[in-house]
Amino acid sequence: MPLDLVTIPCRTDNYAYLIHDAATGATAVVDVPDAAPIMAELAARGWSLSDILITHHHDDHIAGVGALQAATGARVCGGLSDAHRLPPLDLALTEASTVSIGSELARVIAVPGHTIGHIAYHFPASGFVFTGDSLMAAGCGRLFEGTPEMMWASLSKLAALPPETLVCSGHEYTASNIRFALSLEPANSALMLRSTEVAMAREAGLPTVPSTLSEELATNPFLRASVPQIKAALGMADASDVACFAELRRRKDRF
Repeated sequence: MPLDLVTIPCRTDNYAYLIHDAATGATAVVDVPDAAPIMAELAARGWSLSDILITHHHDDHIAGVGALQAATGARVCGGLSDAHRLPPLDLALTEASTVSIGSELARVIAVPGHTIGHIAYHFPASGFVFTGDSLMAAGCGRLFEGTPEMMWASLSKLAALPPETLVCSGHEYTASNIRFALSLEPANSALMLRSTEVAMAREAGLPTVPSTLSEELATNPFLRASVPQIKAALGMADASDVACFAELRRRKDRF
């Protein structure tokens, strides 16, 4: 049986995710912007937290870790290269690492770019990937620490996952990301449909994440830097994929 997945709104536009193995009772949370909404969801479902998985060191992803760990005794897992700026880790991870949540094994993927030590967690049996602020819904994170080359390589790793994979990203930025995407591909029918669906979801107060990787491949300009239509829209038909990605990120930063 695949893991149960629960999306939890936190702060203004952050998300945390609970994953639960019904067979063993193991429950993990991915990123902890705030402890309170996560504790409330655990209590409502009668679940006990066993693990805390951290994607990167930014405060809006780790601010509640200390309080949540103190309340639950959960194992704290995060990137080895960022251990000096994360809450104390029980398990320090590299790209060679795996993490077990109940009966399911997650593969750790190094995805530097937004931050140098950013990692993602791929659960192949359930078809989930938790990407934090690397690959986002219709977008990607700003390059606060890494280079365009780093982020393009990271996104390319994620793009190679099975297309049915659910991309569980860290923020509700989808509507603004789609507005930028439409400025580049106004005739992209998949993007137009997604724009409508996202507007309806937000009007109803619903999250627009997770999304499927296939949807991202069809509509996310940062995964489409190699596509001729995007290169033409940038006026960079003969440029490298990395150069086009860098220009996309530069334009989005000013959008």
